[in-house]
Amino acid sequence: MAGLSAAFAAQRLQLAGKAAIAAGLAFAIAPLMPGAASHYAYYAPLGALVAMYHNVAGSVKQGAQALAGLAIGIGLAFVLVSISEPSPLTVAVFMGVGVLLGGLPGIGSGSDWIPTAALLVLLVGGSNAEDFSYGYLVQMAAGVAVGIAVNFLIFPPLHLNAAASSLAELRLALGRQLTDMGAALKEKWPPEHEEWSRRSDELAEAASSVRHLVKEADASRRANPRRKLHPRDVDRDYRDLRDLERVTFHIQDMTDVLSDVIWEDDVPYAIPLQDNEPLADAITATGELLSVHADIDDQEGADAYKAARTAVEACMAATAERPAEQGTVPASESVLLSLHRILRALRPQD
Repeated sequence: MAGLSAAFAAQRLQLAGKAAIAAGLAFAIAPLMPGAASHYAYYAPLGALVAMYHNVAGSVKQGAQALAGLAIGIGLAFVLVSISEPSPLTVAVFMGVGVLLGGLPGIGSGSDWIPTAALLVLLVGGSNAEDFSYGYLVQMAAGVAVGIAVNFLIFPPLHLNAAASSLAELRLALGRQLTDMGAALKEKWPPEHEEWSRRSDELAEAASSVRHLVKEADASRRANPRRKLHPRDVDRDYRDLRDLERVTFHIQDMTDVLSDVIWEDDVPYAIPLQDNEPLADAITATGELLSVHADIDDQEGADAYKAARTAVEACMAATAERPAEQGTVPASESVLLSLHRILRALRPQD
């Protein structure tokens, strides 16, 4: 059911609707193309589909790359015809050359069209290769133009809300991870709740997903006439993303350290019992800072930051007064260092 609902998500339905409109329009204008191109009308809807992408800039890029690949492939086919008659050997050689040419910089998604176009000219064009090549390229170009126009004019997609919500969700997930670890330090060891100890990879995947969504939001703004109606500081989104990626790294490190201290017997470090309370308070306060919904620059965010910094400093003072134990490296310092770096990443901007 999850896959079915994703397939029929609003954005996917919108893209499908625009693809249908573009294909229909392209097929309607295809017979109007000049000369022999009018005989190959079925390639215009294909061009429209090739150019249909989930943002306008992507449509332009994908369409241009496809046409570039087609032109190279058609040229490759004409080179083969001028050298010799197509045979299994020559076709194999030229298909290999086509795949190699697909590695040219800037070709991108057009790389697959190079051998495809060459093969179609050879097998479908046959003795009428010139007319076929002309019609093929012109109709594909017309379809690409229609696809780009439809994507530009009919609700050009903006993915700003997805990026904003994903940043907020990642921040809340990181905050929950810290508060769960803070609670674990106050439980009787080993703690009954250990879900947090298995979230390290999950947090890394979440951060990677957020980066993808922020990049998608940025790309959706390019060449999009709706961007002026929905202004958003995407540069700030990138800054927030970089800060949260740093926070994710340090929380992963803290997760590994605390998991080892609690459940592993052969590690050469431990958290002294007297550090548990102040360390738990520092971790929890930092988690609550991450869980603040409001903008970090407003008063609520500033108060949360101050409370977290005060708790971390209090823990640092408590550990500094603790006498060192022989034969064991205290892990508290490692956790405090990570907390200090997290606070530096989340520090309100002046």
